[in-house]
Amino acid sequence: MNIRLADNLQVDSIVDGEGIRTVLWTQGCKHNCAGCHNPGAHSFDGGFSADIDDIKRELLHLEGQDGITLSGGDPFFQVEACLEVAEFCRNHSINVWCYTGFTFEELFKMSKSNSQILELLNCINVLVDGKFVERQRDWSLLFRGSKNQRVLDVKESLRQRKAVQVDKYKEKPLYKYGMEQLDVTDFGKVQYMFI
Repeated sequence: MNIRLADNLQVDSIVDGEGIRTVLWTQGCKHNCAGCHNPGAHSFDGGFSADIDDIKRELLHLEGQDGITLSGGDPFFQVEACLEVAEFCRNHSINVWCYTGFTFEELFKMSKSNSQILELLNCINVLVDGKFVERQRDWSLLFRGSKNQRVLDVKESLRQRKAVQVDKYKEKPLYKYGMEQLDVTDFGKVQYMFI
């Protein structure tokens, strides 16, 4: 089976989920969010076709990665191909995060007419759901771009049949980067005190 990709596998990402991750950039998205960070992945005719068996072999030889992130585009527009990748990852104990413009509630409803959506959700550990909303952009949020998006524990969400957020990502980080005091008198050394 083939999958349409926007780019080759990207290794060592620290912004596409917890830890150091490999990102699979799917091609194709109908959400067309204003301010999208990857508009080149919207067209369903863009990118290139890749053999999933080649991707699996590549994933098995990766070192120093904490998991894989399905992003795009939107992986749920290629649910069958992404399911094959995610099942492979689950069978090899590879942690899976996924970004989608659909909400968990929308996906759950869509799964009633396409069971592969539910199968894919069952292979995902963490889902970042919802469209990017430019007017709700917040740079301080971890692993999401706008306040409406959620970082969901998929297993618990499926068990409870409602969206369950990962507690540590619900709010803004507890720290702020800021310079409260700058002291340049100590032999030219600059000392920062963070609040």
